[in-house]
Amino acid sequence: MRILLVAMNSIHFVRWTDQLKDSGHEVFWFDILDGGKTDRLPWVNQITGWKQKYPYFKGRHFIKKHLPVLYKKLGFLIENSITVKFEEILHEIKPDLVHSFVLYISCTPILEVMKKHHNLPWVYSSWGSDLYYFKNIPKFKRDILKVLTHVNYLITDCKRDIKIAKELGFNGKVLGTFPGGGGFNYDEANKYIKPVSERQTILVKGYQGRSGRAIEILNALKLISDLIEEYKIVVFGTDKEVENYLQEENISSLLTIKSFPKRDFLPHQKILELMGNALVYIGNSNSDGIPNSLLEAIIQGAFPIQSNPGGASAEVIEHHKNGLLIEDCENPKEIAQHIKTAISNVELLKNAFQINQKELKPQFERALVENQVKEAYNKVLNN
Repeated sequence: MRILLVAMNSIHFVRWTDQLKDSGHEVFWFDILDGGKTDRLPWVNQITGWKQKYPYFKGRHFIKKHLPVLYKKLGFLIENSITVKFEEILHEIKPDLVHSFVLYISCTPILEVMKKHHNLPWVYSSWGSDLYYFKNIPKFKRDILKVLTHVNYLITDCKRDIKIAKELGFNGKVLGTFPGGGGFNYDEANKYIKPVSERQTILVKGYQGRSGRAIEILNALKLISDLIEEYKIVVFGTDKEVENYLQEENISSLLTIKSFPKRDFLPHQKILELMGNALVYIGNSNSDGIPNSLLEAIIQGAFPIQSNPGGASAEVIEHHKNGLLIEDCENPKEIAQHIKTAISNVELLKNAFQINQKELKPQFERALVENQVKEAYNKVLNN
């Protein structure tokens, strides 16, 4: 089978695609943003370098940066049309299916082409906030409604989004719910897992921006700073807003804290190591699916305290059993109470560790998920 993947380059997309290596399928990737080839997928037929009509035009970057309005007006002279180039690709490689990742990035731009090729199976993967957040924004909702009536197959990272997709007009077949980046290799991950009794770190995901709410976590930690003096606070993936907050509020005067800026990309191995050392992991946002970082906390034995937008996190966390759910992501007092509950209840931490290691972790093992994903693609081929 010839599979054409349509996506931007991201670590989750790379990890997902790697599941198809040695599957017997011929895999092509149309880089929708034309960000350049990646050496992490050398076995994939990568379609890049398609966007610029004049790739050696020296003034392009200057105009785009300093004169964006002019660049937009002159775009048709400088850049190739996505729809024209994508249709050329379809005619050239003649795929057996097209698989788009993230609706507004990889479905909307090719919708008109796919409507013309309506007999070509079209798979759509919904990740994170793709449906839950953007359905509430009129401009994006219009695209969602248009796309969902034309895609044939759906893959999600949480069951919540299956319901949302159907409510918004999807009437195709659901291929399954899988982690956005596929499963996890435990041969690599297990070596970083410490016993609960040896963990003294509170690990925080440092996203703010549109949906992240890391600052609310930091405010919660400030509220109970006298109770967590013995703990080391580690914040990873901090964006500029959170970095500025850490400095302006002089958090280091209250807490023993270390941050890893988002711009200094952390390898996946390092994240697994942080999770394997953490007693508690806290992730907080106003919108997401089932975050990969939450799954990483679960498999690495960190006690998860996680926001629960639309009930997605409740699909893997049972409150007060194998983690704690944040119901109001804007409320530092609620988050502070959850942290106090966790660090003051050793039995809760130990029981959650056992539940997550024995019951949940096996569900996300790399080979298991990989086989399920391959079966999903085969269902399309055999339909």
